[in-house]
Amino acid sequence: MGDVWIRTADQGLIRAAKVTEIRTSRGSVHEETGYAVTVVAGGKAFHVIDNSELVGAQAERLDYARRLQDALLLAMDTAQGAEAPMVISYEKDREGWMLTPASDLARDFPPLSYAKD
Repeated sequence: MGDVWIRTADQGLIRAAKVTEIRTSRGSVHEETGYAVTVVAGGKAFHVIDNSELVGAQAERLDYARRLQDALLLAMDTAQGAEAPMVISYEKDREGWMLTPASDLARDFPPLSYAKD
């Protein structure tokens, strides 16, 4: 089995095996809109989703976020069964989690171009 990594909202990577908690809260910027999904690893909290755009009653927004929590847990379980290292990332456009082999991410990396003086 390969390692499983979770991409954070600020583009960091956390080893999924180190996650001890997945939590949901209201949006970090606005109380009346949005939600946040956070994972705790190594005693530190990391936002994996911070969406301040979702409108509706707080209970509805948190219920939506809890479903995303459940989907993240399922994605983690699915990725653990993969042969290759996997990266789990939230895709806002699809409103869901995407599992990508780490080798695909490295292969898609654009080449650097250096400015010449």
